Amino acid sequence: MATGKAKTVLIVEDEASIASFVSLYLRKSGYDVRTVATGSEALTQVAVDAPSLIVLDLMLPDMDGIEVCRRIRRTTEVPILMLTARDEDVDKIIGLEVGADDYMTKPFNPRELVARVKSILRRSTPERAQGESEQMQHGDLVVDAGRREVRVGSEEIQLAPKEFDLLWELLDHRGLVLTRDQLLERVWGYTFAGDTRTVDVHVRQIRRKLGDASPIVTVWGVGYKVSPDRATAPA
Repeated sequence: MATGKAKTVLIVEDEASIASFVSLYLRKSGYDVRTVATGSEALTQVAVDAPSLIVLDLMLPDMDGIEVCRRIRRTTEVPILMLTARDEDVDKIIGLEVGADDYMTKPFNPRELVARVKSILRRSTPERAQGESEQMQHGDLVVDAGRREVRVGSEEIQLAPKEFDLLWELLDHRGLVLTRDQLLERVWGYTFAGDTRTVDVHVRQIRRKLGDASPIVTVWGVGYKVSPDRATAPA
C-alpha cells in the first residue's frame, strides 16, 4: 500500500440516514468510505476487496451482525466496530466474543465514532507491528510482537487483534496492576470514559483460549496484572 493512501472503511448499515452521516464524518476525516445495506453484501465486499476497517450494524435485514462478524473472522482479522441499537449487555458481549474489536450503542456521537475508528486503525496497522520485533515469554507462553503470534509450547493460539494487544500490554507491565481505565486508554486508545466491560470480555476470551497458560490475574476492585512466572520465580 502506497504511503498516504486513504484507508478504506466499509459501513454495513441498512438505515440510510445513519449510513449517510457516518460516511460524511469519516470522509471529512480522510477515509475512503464504502456502504452496503446487508450482511451478504458485506461478506461479498470483504472477499473481493478487503477494507481497512468495518463499521457493522448488529441488526441487518438478511442476517444479524453477530453472524456476519463470525463469518468474517473465519478468513480475516480486519478490525470491526459494531453498532447496536440495543442496550442489553449480552449483545455487546456476544459481539466482542465473536471477534468484534469494539462496539458503540445508538444513538452515538459521530465524532466519538471517528475517534474510535482512528484508535482501532492506529493499533492495528502493519507498520506498528513491524516496528515491534520483541518477544516476551511467561512459562510456556511466548508472544511475538513482530509476527503477532502467540504460542503455548509448540501450539499456535489464534488471538483477535485486541486480545493480542491486551495480553502484550499486561506482559509489558508485569509486576504492576493496571486498572480497567488504564487498559482502555493504552489498548483501545480512549481518552474519554469507555465501558470497562470491554476489558473484562477480552480478558475472559484470552483466558479461554490460553487455558492454564494464561498469565492474567484479576485484582478485585482494581484491574488486572500478570502472575509471577513460575519458571523464573526464585525457589
